[in-house]
Amino acid sequence: MSVPKNSVCIWYNGTAEEAANFYAATFPDSHVGKIWLAPGDNPGGGKKGDVLVVEFTVCGVPCIGLNGGPAVQHSWAFSLQIATDDQAETDQYWNAIVDNGGAANACGWCQDKWGINWQITPRVLTEAMRAGGDGAARAYAAMMTMHKIDVAAIEAAVAGV
Repeated sequence: MSVPKNSVCIWYNGTAEEAANFYAATFPDSHVGKIWLAPGDNPGGGKKGDVLVVEFTVCGVPCIGLNGGPAVQHSWAFSLQIATDDQAETDQYWNAIVDNGGAANACGWCQDKWGINWQITPRVLTEAMRAGGDGAARAYAAMMTMHKIDVAAIEAAVAGV
């Protein structure tokens, strides 16, 4: 398998393989690929033979987990967004992340235990926002009061109920 032309590189502090295995077990069309071992010691504290890079895929998106050490911290400026079809799927992914040492945040955002930010976003919300108008305004206002997105509440807001 050749290296993709484009992939997402995510920095970890020695936990790239653990994170990749969790993502592969949690999300469809996800798997762990090649694991690269460090050919020598590195400035991030890694030693020769440690896991340096993990190739993995999340929902069909190729990623690289780099065990770069503690120097770089994650921010909300980067997140992985998962589109969901209904409340059950929203609950499944949200709960998997939050219940595995993660944290809930506002507006459908959560953070996994490795510090990676996720948006678990029902398609009904995305479709309402794309449509614009009063329905989008109501959906947006409803979303602003939520942590995990409530699909029925978004549908009601779009309908003006």
